[in-house]
Amino acid sequence: MTDKRFHRPAGTTARGEYTTCVDPESAGWGYSSLRVLELGAGAQHEMSTEDSEWIVLPLSGACTVACDGEVFELAGRTSVFDGVTDFAYVPRDAQVRISSAAGGRFALTGARCENRLPARYGPASGVPVELRGAGQASRQVNNFGAAHVFEADRLIAVEVLTPSGNWSSFPPHKHDVQRDGESQLEEIYYFEIADARGTSGVGYQRVYPSGPDRTTDVLAEVRSGDVVLIPDGWHGPSMAVPGYDMYYLNVMAGPSPDRAWLICDDPAHAWVRDTWAEQPVDPRLPLYTAPEETTVEER
Repeated sequence: MTDKRFHRPAGTTARGEYTTCVDPESAGWGYSSLRVLELGAGAQHEMSTEDSEWIVLPLSGACTVACDGEVFELAGRTSVFDGVTDFAYVPRDAQVRISSAAGGRFALTGARCENRLPARYGPASGVPVELRGAGQASRQVNNFGAAHVFEADRLIAVEVLTPSGNWSSFPPHKHDVQRDGESQLEEIYYFEIADARGTSGVGYQRVYPSGPDRTTDVLAEVRSGDVVLIPDGWHGPSMAVPGYDMYYLNVMAGPSPDRAWLICDDPAHAWVRDTWAEQPVDPRLPLYTAPEETTVEER
Protein backbone atom coordinates (compact mmCIF):
# COMPACT_ATOMS: atom_id res chain seq x y z
CA MET A 1 0.00 0.00 0.00
CA THR A 2 1.55 3.29 -1.03
CA ASP A 3 0.78 6.51 -2.85
CA LYS A 4 3.10 6.81 -5.83
CA ARG A 5 3.08 10.58 -5.46
CA PHE A 6 5.14 10.25 -2.31
CA HIS A 7 7.35 7.18 -2.90
CA ARG A 8 9.79 7.80 -5.75
CA PRO A 9 11.91 4.68 -6.47
CA ALA A 10 15.55 5.03 -7.49
CA GLY A 11 15.92 6.42 -11.01
CA THR A 12 12.38 7.75 -11.36
CA THR A 13 13.38 11.31 -10.46
CA ALA A 14 16.58 11.38 -12.56
CA ARG A 15 17.06 14.59 -14.51
CA GLY A 16 20.06 15.56 -16.62
CA GLU A 17 23.24 14.97 -14.63
CA TYR A 18 21.31 14.20 -11.43
CA THR A 19 20.40 10.60 -10.57
CA THR A 20 17.90 12.02 -8.07
CA CYS A 21 16.23 15.40 -8.49
CA VAL A 22 13.36 16.55 -6.28
CA ASP A 23 12.41 20.23 -6.27
CA PRO A 24 9.35 22.15 -5.09
CA GLU A 25 7.74 21.92 -8.52
CA SER A 26 8.07 18.13 -8.83
CA ALA A 27 7.16 17.55 -5.17
CA GLY A 28 4.16 19.89 -5.26
CA TRP A 29 5.26 22.01 -2.32
CA GLY A 30 7.08 25.25 -1.57
CA TYR A 31 10.59 24.85 -0.17
CA SER A 32 12.56 21.57 0.08
CA SER A 33 14.87 20.16 -2.61
CA LEU A 34 17.30 17.28 -3.04
CA ARG A 35 19.68 16.41 -5.86
CA VAL A 36 22.18 13.56 -6.09
CA LEU A 37 25.08 14.18 -8.43
CA GLU A 38 27.35 11.41 -9.72
CA LEU A 39 30.69 12.56 -11.14
CA GLY A 40 33.25 10.43 -12.93
CA ALA A 41 36.96 10.86 -12.32
CA GLY A 42 38.06 14.32 -13.43
CA ALA A 43 34.49 15.49 -14.11
CA GLN A 44 32.88 18.72 -12.96
CA HIS A 45 29.39 20.18 -12.71
CA GLU A 46 28.26 23.81 -12.72
CA MET A 47 24.96 25.04 -11.33
CA SER A 48 23.13 28.21 -10.44
CA THR A 49 21.63 28.16 -6.96
CA GLU A 50 18.84 30.53 -8.06
CA ASP A 51 16.36 31.12 -5.18
CA SER A 52 17.67 28.37 -2.89
CA GLU A 53 20.49 27.76 -0.42
CA TRP A 54 22.31 24.41 -0.65
CA ILE A 55 24.64 22.11 1.27
CA VAL A 56 26.97 19.95 -0.83
CA LEU A 57 27.37 16.68 1.11
CA PRO A 58 29.63 13.86 -0.12
CA LEU A 59 27.94 10.46 -0.05
CA SER A 60 31.06 8.76 -1.41
CA GLY A 61 34.27 10.30 -2.66
CA ALA A 62 35.90 13.71 -2.36
CA CYS A 63 35.25 16.91 -4.28
CA THR A 64 36.12 20.57 -4.68
CA VAL A 65 33.37 23.20 -4.37
CA ALA A 66 33.96 26.69 -5.78
CA CYS A 67 31.53 29.53 -5.00
CA ASP A 68 31.74 33.30 -4.52
CA GLY A 69 35.51 33.30 -4.95
CA GLU A 70 35.91 30.65 -2.24
CA VAL A 71 37.25 27.15 -2.89
CA PHE A 72 36.41 24.34 -0.44
CA GLU A 73 38.23 21.00 -0.58
CA LEU A 74 35.93 18.30 0.77
CA ALA A 75 37.73 15.16 1.94
CA GLY A 76 34.44 13.24 1.83
CA ARG A 77 34.23 9.57 2.78
CA THR A 78 34.16 6.08 1.33
CA SER A 79 30.43 5.62 1.92
CA VAL A 80 27.64 6.82 4.20
CA PHE A 81 28.25 3.75 6.39
CA ASP A 82 31.95 4.50 6.90
CA GLY A 83 32.21 7.94 8.48
CA VAL A 84 31.09 11.49 9.09
CA THR A 85 31.89 13.82 6.18
CA ASP A 86 32.75 17.45 5.78
CA PHE A 87 30.49 19.62 3.60
CA ALA A 88 30.07 23.02 1.96
CA TYR A 89 27.24 25.55 2.24
CA VAL A 90 26.49 27.71 -0.81
CA PRO A 91 23.99 30.58 -0.80
CA ARG A 92 21.15 31.56 -3.12
CA ASP A 93 21.91 33.68 -6.21
CA ALA A 94 25.33 32.13 -6.78
CA GLN A 95 27.24 30.13 -9.38
CA VAL A 96 28.76 26.90 -8.07
CA ARG A 97 31.27 24.49 -9.58
CA ILE A 98 31.66 20.98 -8.14
CA SER A 99 34.58 18.89 -9.39
CA SER A 100 36.05 15.54 -8.35
CA ALA A 101 39.50 14.20 -9.23
CA ALA A 102 38.64 10.58 -8.44
CA GLY A 103 34.86 10.73 -8.89
CA GLY A 104 32.07 10.19 -6.42
CA ARG A 105 28.46 10.77 -5.44
CA PHE A 106 27.31 14.00 -3.84
CA ALA A 107 24.00 15.03 -2.28
CA LEU A 108 22.81 18.61 -2.70
CA THR A 109 20.27 19.43 0.00
CA GLY A 110 18.37 22.64 -0.74
CA ALA A 111 15.71 25.04 0.46
CA ARG A 112 14.10 28.10 -1.06
CA CYS A 113 14.99 31.05 1.11
CA GLU A 114 14.99 34.84 1.36
CA ASN A 115 18.33 35.72 2.92
CA ARG A 116 21.76 35.31 1.31
CA LEU A 117 24.34 34.00 3.77
CA PRO A 118 28.08 33.58 3.06
CA ALA A 119 29.48 30.41 1.49
CA ARG A 120 31.16 28.30 4.19
CA TYR A 121 33.03 25.07 4.88
CA GLY A 122 31.70 22.61 7.48
CA PRO A 123 34.38 20.34 8.97
CA ALA A 124 33.56 16.73 9.78
CA SER A 125 35.01 17.31 13.25
CA GLY A 126 32.27 19.85 13.92
CA VAL A 127 29.36 17.46 13.23
CA PRO A 128 27.65 16.35 16.47
CA VAL A 129 26.94 12.60 16.44
CA GLU A 130 23.84 11.92 18.56
CA LEU A 131 22.43 8.59 19.73
CA ARG A 132 18.63 8.57 20.01
CA GLY A 133 16.23 6.03 21.43
CA ALA A 134 17.16 2.76 23.10
CA GLY A 135 16.88 -0.98 22.55
CA GLN A 136 15.51 -1.79 19.10
CA ALA A 137 14.60 1.89 18.63
CA SER A 138 18.29 2.91 18.84
CA ARG A 139 19.70 5.00 15.99
CA GLN A 140 22.51 7.43 15.22
CA VAL A 141 21.97 10.98 13.97
CA ASN A 142 24.71 13.02 12.27
CA ASN A 143 23.52 16.59 12.89
CA PHE A 144 25.58 18.32 10.19
CA GLY A 145 22.81 20.73 9.16
CA ALA A 146 20.59 20.73 12.24
CA ALA A 147 19.00 24.05 13.19
CA HIS A 148 20.93 24.27 16.47
CA VAL A 149 24.27 23.32 14.87
CA PHE A 150 24.83 25.06 11.53
CA GLU A 151 23.53 28.45 10.40
CA ALA A 152 21.26 28.59 7.37
CA ASP A 153 18.21 30.62 6.40
CA ARG A 154 15.60 27.83 6.09
CA LEU A 155 17.41 24.56 5.35
CA ILE A 156 17.57 21.80 7.98
CA ALA A 157 19.34 18.52 7.11
CA VAL A 158 20.60 15.52 9.09
CA GLU A 159 21.70 11.93 8.48
CA VAL A 160 20.23 8.94 10.34
CA LEU A 161 21.83 5.48 10.59
CA THR A 162 19.72 2.59 11.83
CA PRO A 163 21.41 -0.76 12.61
CA SER A 164 19.88 -3.84 11.03
CA GLY A 165 16.75 -5.02 12.82
CA ASN A 166 16.06 -1.65 14.46
CA TRP A 167 13.29 0.89 13.97
CA SER A 168 13.91 4.64 13.76
CA SER A 169 11.66 7.67 13.32
CA PHE A 170 9.70 6.16 16.17
CA PRO A 171 7.39 7.01 17.87
CA PRO A 172 5.72 8.33 14.72
CA HIS A 173 5.78 12.11 14.72
CA LYS A 174 4.71 15.05 12.58
CA HIS A 175 5.58 18.67 11.84
CA ASP A 176 2.82 19.84 9.52
CA VAL A 177 1.16 22.65 11.51
CA GLN A 178 2.66 25.96 12.64
CA ARG A 179 1.81 26.34 16.33
CA ASP A 180 3.44 26.44 19.75
CA GLY A 181 5.70 23.38 20.02
CA GLU A 182 5.43 22.38 16.35
CA SER A 183 7.03 23.63 13.13
CA GLN A 184 5.55 23.34 9.65
CA LEU A 185 8.22 21.57 7.60
CA GLU A 186 8.20 19.64 4.34
CA GLU A 187 10.54 16.64 4.51
CA ILE A 188 12.46 14.44 2.08
CA TYR A 189 13.81 11.02 3.07
CA TYR A 190 16.61 9.75 0.81
CA PHE A 191 17.60 6.12 1.51
CA GLU A 192 20.69 4.00 1.14
CA ILE A 193 20.57 0.42 2.42
CA ALA A 194 23.77 -1.53 3.04
CA ASP A 195 24.31 -4.63 0.91
CA ALA A 196 25.18 -7.89 2.68
CA ARG A 197 26.62 -11.14 1.35
CA GLY A 198 26.15 -10.00 -2.23
CA THR A 199 22.49 -9.11 -1.76
CA SER A 200 21.01 -5.63 -2.12
CA GLY A 201 19.50 -4.32 1.08
CA VAL A 202 15.88 -3.39 1.68
CA GLY A 203 13.91 -1.48 4.32
CA TYR A 204 10.44 -0.08 4.91
CA GLN A 205 8.95 3.36 5.53
CA ARG A 206 5.54 4.28 6.91
CA VAL A 207 3.67 7.59 6.64
CA TYR A 208 -0.02 7.95 7.55
CA PRO A 209 -2.58 10.77 7.78
CA SER A 210 -2.41 13.05 10.81
CA GLY A 211 -5.99 14.24 10.51
CA PRO A 212 -9.17 14.06 8.43
CA ASP A 213 -7.87 16.75 6.08
CA ARG A 214 -4.55 14.92 5.45
CA THR A 215 -4.07 12.31 2.72
CA THR A 216 -0.38 11.34 2.76
CA ASP A 217 -0.38 7.55 3.14
CA VAL A 218 2.71 5.44 2.40
CA LEU A 219 3.87 1.93 3.27
CA ALA A 220 6.85 1.52 0.99
CA GLU A 221 9.60 -1.02 0.48
CA VAL A 222 12.66 1.20 0.09
CA ARG A 223 16.02 0.47 -1.51
CA SER A 224 19.17 2.48 -2.14
CA GLY A 225 18.36 5.65 -4.07
CA ASP A 226 14.66 5.69 -3.17
CA VAL A 227 13.01 8.89 -1.97
CA VAL A 228 9.93 9.35 0.20
CA LEU A 229 8.25 12.77 0.26
CA ILE A 230 6.44 13.89 3.40
CA PRO A 231 4.37 17.06 2.94
CA ASP A 232 2.36 16.22 6.08
CA GLY A 233 1.27 13.32 8.27
CA TRP A 234 2.67 11.06 10.96
CA HIS A 235 5.91 9.50 9.74
CA GLY A 236 7.59 6.47 11.17
CA PRO A 237 8.73 3.92 11.67
CA SER A 238 11.67 3.61 9.30
CA MET A 239 12.43 -0.11 9.49
CA ALA A 240 15.85 -1.65 8.91
CA VAL A 241 15.31 -5.35 8.28
CA PRO A 242 17.62 -7.88 9.97
CA GLY A 243 21.00 -8.13 8.24
CA TYR A 244 20.88 -4.75 6.46
CA ASP A 245 21.83 -1.42 8.00
CA MET A 246 19.76 1.59 6.88
CA TYR A 247 20.86 5.15 6.12
CA TYR A 248 18.62 8.05 5.29
CA LEU A 249 19.23 11.71 4.63
CA ASN A 250 16.52 14.06 5.89
CA VAL A 251 16.00 17.41 4.15
CA MET A 252 13.51 19.83 5.71
CA ALA A 253 12.28 23.37 5.10
CA GLY A 254 9.03 25.23 5.35
CA PRO A 255 7.19 28.50 5.91
CA SER A 256 7.79 28.67 9.66
CA PRO A 257 9.25 32.07 10.59
CA ASP A 258 11.79 30.42 12.90
CA ARG A 259 14.22 27.78 11.63
CA ALA A 260 13.50 25.02 14.14
CA TRP A 261 12.70 21.29 14.21
CA LEU A 262 9.72 21.08 16.55
CA ILE A 263 7.72 17.85 16.41
CA CYS A 264 4.58 16.31 17.84
CA ASP A 265 4.44 12.56 18.62
CA ASP A 266 1.42 10.48 17.69
CA PRO A 267 -0.27 10.29 21.12
CA ALA A 268 -1.18 6.65 20.50
CA HIS A 269 2.51 5.68 20.53
CA ALA A 270 4.20 8.45 22.54
CA TRP A 271 4.39 6.18 25.62
CA VAL A 272 7.21 4.23 23.94
CA ARG A 273 9.64 7.05 24.79
CA ASP A 274 9.07 6.38 28.49
CA THR A 275 10.43 2.83 28.11
CA TRP A 276 13.83 3.92 26.85
CA ALA A 277 15.16 4.81 30.30
CA GLU A 278 14.94 1.12 31.21
CA GLN A 279 16.79 -0.11 28.10
CA PRO A 280 20.42 0.21 26.99
CA VAL A 281 21.32 1.86 23.70
CA ASP A 282 22.14 -0.71 21.02
CA PRO A 283 25.84 -1.59 21.62
CA ARG A 284 26.50 -1.48 17.86
CA LEU A 285 26.14 2.30 18.06
CA PRO A 286 27.70 4.58 17.20
CA LEU A 287 28.59 2.98 13.87
CA TYR A 288 31.28 5.66 13.76
CA THR A 289 32.12 8.99 15.36
CA ALA A 290 33.25 12.35 14.01
CA PRO A 291 37.03 12.69 13.53
CA GLU A 292 39.14 14.80 15.82
CA GLU A 293 39.62 18.41 14.77
CA THR A 294 42.73 19.00 12.65
CA THR A 295 44.49 22.13 11.53
CA VAL A 296 44.17 23.41 7.98
CA GLU A 297 47.74 22.25 7.25
CA GLU A 298 46.98 18.72 8.47
CA ARG A 299 43.79 18.59 6.42
